[in-house]
Amino acid sequence: MGLADIVIKLVLIVIIFLISLVIAMYSTYAERKIAAFFQDRIGPNRAGPWGILQPLADGGKMFLKEEIIPTNASTFLFIAGPSLAILTACIGSAVIPWGQAVTMGGHTFDLQVTDINVGILYIFGVVSLGVYGVMIGGWASNNKYSLLGAIRAASQNISYEISMGLSIIALLMVTGTLSLKEIAAMQHGWHWNVLYQPVGFILFIVCAFAETNRTPFDLPECETELVGGYHTEYSSMKLGFYLFAEYINMFISSAVMATLYWGGYNYPGMDWVLAHTGPTIGPLIGTAVLFAKIFLFIFFFMWVRWTIPRFRYDQLMDLGWKVLIPLAIANIIVTGVWMTYSKYLGF
Repeated sequence: MGLADIVIKLVLIVIIFLISLVIAMYSTYAERKIAAFFQDRIGPNRAGPWGILQPLADGGKMFLKEEIIPTNASTFLFIAGPSLAILTACIGSAVIPWGQAVTMGGHTFDLQVTDINVGILYIFGVVSLGVYGVMIGGWASNNKYSLLGAIRAASQNISYEISMGLSIIALLMVTGTLSLKEIAAMQHGWHWNVLYQPVGFILFIVCAFAETNRTPFDLPECETELVGGYHTEYSSMKLGFYLFAEYINMFISSAVMATLYWGGYNYPGMDWVLAHTGPTIGPLIGTAVLFAKIFLFIFFFMWVRWTIPRFRYDQLMDLGWKVLIPLAIANIIVTGVWMTYSKYLGF
């Protein structure tokens, strides 16, 4: 890899990082507007036209609020918690293929930071690290409500990571690869994996709700029981990091679901579009299609939050261990039987 390739990768990293932050910022605005629509309210409408500058006002407020560290808190870990949460949220995008290769000025650029042959394992590793930010922050606060929220987050994430991993195994049996780039390329046109693995997708999206601590799985920050959960003692931008991490995780989860099950940048008629738009505009249209799918998933996250009440904690654990894991194992068995017999029958 030459110097030019390194510079291109750095530029791509910066662009993806900025896009993630902007989407996280305006997800807060979108969520408040969607909640207002569902509740027959107006929502933010003071900062700028239609309230579109509200995220900037909120960000400025977070930066300018007083920094408070509790007297008996572990200072280093108290700061490390939100820092780790935002770090793990941002690095998950490295293996996602954002589109086909783009040709500009005779040079071809991959719209993917890195294509490793264990991309899915990388995503799972990053997701597993994310709980440490919550756990460390909750423990370092020296607050019982924070600690209970952190314990809930740890047990919830471990429980649903098992179901999520099992739901992916059936997909890997069908695709035969762990590379997200290859999985996306296999779904050319409309051959999307959700048509072959609908149960796996349903299991995955339920687990994604739990992994991102979104309602009805937001027990770690359940305000009716735990004040604010694991971030009760946090203020200023450290609290902002936790909130940003949640929305970035929602964005990355949506991108992963769109790539694994809904074709990623693929769409019906893409060959005709590529032939008529060329190697520069054509792949960018595929990237726009991928972001449209991501935004639909983000809307679904918000729709569910303002429609369904949260579970009790025993219901959450029962769903993870007694329903999702057996369903995921059954899906693996059915997929294996289907693959075996379809091979013999010549399908």
